[in-house]
Amino acid sequence: MSTVIEQAVEARLVASAPSMETVPATLRYDRQDPFAVQMAFPAPATLEGVDVAWAFARELLATGVDRPAGVGDVRVRPFGYDRTVVEFHAPEGVAMVHIRTSEVRRFLERAQHLVPSGLEHRFLELDQHLDELLRGTC
Repeated sequence: MSTVIEQAVEARLVASAPSMETVPATLRYDRQDPFAVQMAFPAPATLEGVDVAWAFARELLATGVDRPAGVGDVRVRPFGYDRTVVEFHAPEGVAMVHIRTSEVRRFLERAQHLVPSGLEHRFLELDQHLDELLRGTC
């Protein structure tokens, strides 16, 4: 069984102009980092012209499809019928994208099958991480 889930999504970039530009994005979940998800954007979709990936709590995404969630760099909230807004706050400004809620729910279901919510701690490899930290110190 794979330990990583990736799902391409169509994100609509919200801009000050009345139309919204569609940009490709990828939602990613890795069992080795069981509490987090990533949303990645390819270089052509970013202002800097480089690939950008934001990591944030899976729980934030799951909560945000039903009600506003987040107070930090990433905020998620429902919007209208079958839309979820994800806001990315950075020193350079705020980027907002709309994603189909059905796509987000499908991604979260797949992640749930890989690592059930509430059992993430069982997938942390704490012994391995401690060994790596302590290697060569004794």
